[in-house]
Amino acid sequence: MNARKKLNQKRTRRAARTGMRMHGTAERPRLVVNRSNRHLYAQLIDDDKMHTLAAVWSRGVKPAGEKATKSAAAYAAGEALAKKALAAGVAAAVFDRRSSRFHGRIKSFADGAAKGGLKI
Repeated sequence: MNARKKLNQKRTRRAARTGMRMHGTAERPRLVVNRSNRHLYAQLIDDDKMHTLAAVWSRGVKPAGEKATKSAAAYAAGEALAKKALAAGVAAAVFDRRSSRFHGRIKSFADGAAKGGLKI
């Protein structure tokens, strides 16, 4: 089996394993995080109504300080999403990382959201 096919199979298994237990409600929506090579995207989704409550993109958020790394942008995006969530009346969320590991930018985003006041 070639290496790319094996990596895709691992990613699919990870996504299925994490996704089968996730369901967002109005009081505790699902916080979905998607990571590309350059940016990080996140949404708060109420699965009962199939409605997006808040969304953020790391490109639209400027990290504090002069060190503008991808991890710093993810941290700032987490803080921005927490601020939007609190304004929408959401205090807690279910963290859905899909096929990404809880490591690097995903962890920075979660730390930023927790520091912003969102309980994950």
